[in-house]
Parts: sequence; C-alpha cells; structure tokens
Amino acid sequence: MGLIDWISALLVLSGGIFFFAGTVGLLRFPDLYTRLHALTKADNLGLGLTVAGLLLQEGSVTAALQLFLVWILVLATSATACYLIASASLKSGLRPWRRP
Repeated sequence: MGLIDWISALLVLSGGIFFFAGTVGLLRFPDLYTRLHALTKADNLGLGLTVAGLLLQEGSVTAALQLFLVWILVLATSATACYLIASASLKSGLRPWRRP
C-alpha cells in the first residue's frame, strides 16, 4: 500500500467517524432543532471526507466529477431540507428547547 492509499483510507475512516458523530447527535440532543443541526453538519462533513478519500482512488476524471457532483447536490439538498423542516416546525408551534 502506497501513501495515497493510506491517505485515502484515513479520509474515508474520518468520514465514518463524522457520520457516527451525527448519529449520536441525532439520538442524544434534546430537540428537533439541535438534532437537525448535528445531523446535517456532521453528515455533510462526513460525506465530504469520504468523497475526498474516494477521489484519491479514482482513476477516471468523469467518475471523479460525478462523485464531486453528488457531494455538492447532497450539500444543497440537506441544507434545504433542514431549513424546510425547521421552518415548518417553528410555524407549527414547536419551540426550541430551553434549559429548565
């Protein structure tokens, strides 16, 4: 295994750690708003690191561009979905959690 392979493996493993952290945030945080924040931030970074690791292994420019495009589309759609869910929740009367 060469240096590129080790860097790629480290990036993919780091991405998995961020996915795990987002999942923990989803399960542990007290309300919808903090859960959404943890999930979208951690998963977007996790996917970015995973894509970066895969880009190092990709031999084709076309496939590398497709991976990058998938990451950009996920960034846009997850931010939009997070905003829409939080906005609808706030309009329906769900207030953010406050420490007692």
